[in-house]
Amino acid sequence: MKKFVFPIIFGLISASPLIAGNKVNDRVISAAIVLKEIMKISDKGIPQGLLDKSACVAVIPGMKKGGFIFGGNYGRGLMSCRTNAGDGPWSAPSMFSMQGGSFGLQIGGQSVDLIFVIMKLSGLESMLTSKFTLGGDASVAAGPVGRAESAETDAFMTAEILSYSLTRGLFAGMVVKGGVIRPDKDANQVLYGKKIEAKELLFQAPQEVPKDAKIFLDELTRISPKKVSQ
Repeated sequence: MKKFVFPIIFGLISASPLIAGNKVNDRVISAAIVLKEIMKISDKGIPQGLLDKSACVAVIPGMKKGGFIFGGNYGRGLMSCRTNAGDGPWSAPSMFSMQGGSFGLQIGGQSVDLIFVIMKLSGLESMLTSKFTLGGDASVAAGPVGRAESAETDAFMTAEILSYSLTRGLFAGMVVKGGVIRPDKDANQVLYGKKIEAKELLFQAPQEVPKDAKIFLDELTRISPKKVSQ
């Protein structure tokens, strides 16, 4: 009986990196699909002016409520920021996790895709090393939808982060408060094949982007190729 145990255990250990890699890759692809779906909503998507003025964009595909972390909200996502002090291309993405928080609508046990359009970098530094609290380290507001310039201006002046939700085909701005965001160092290591800090990916010299992450950056570049002056 023992002679069968060791091959099984060895097989499980060998498969672990592959399983982790598949989950990280699925997260990247799912986030790219979320962005694509949102921008297909021509008259009720994220205002183009806000995207073009944003500093970073973060996506959590399939945020869960209930059943995880003692029944609280839990999700994993990725974000990218504009390089060269905001004038360059989108950075290599950095993985993160989000736990807890209150939502502006009840999602029950279903999942919801969350999108954060980060207009200002105030307070974001804490997330790059330890954790970041939405509504605590930076102000968060439900993002406007549509293409109205007045809505773009009002939202940009009053919030550092604009939050959106996509669930069951419905897209809208949504208030998210109290959620704690942390760097997902393990996922970054899986994606890049080495230990690497979030700040290195998002704000320092451009990193080589893995093939598996390029789909997300390609979609970001497609919907907002260059930042415009504020």
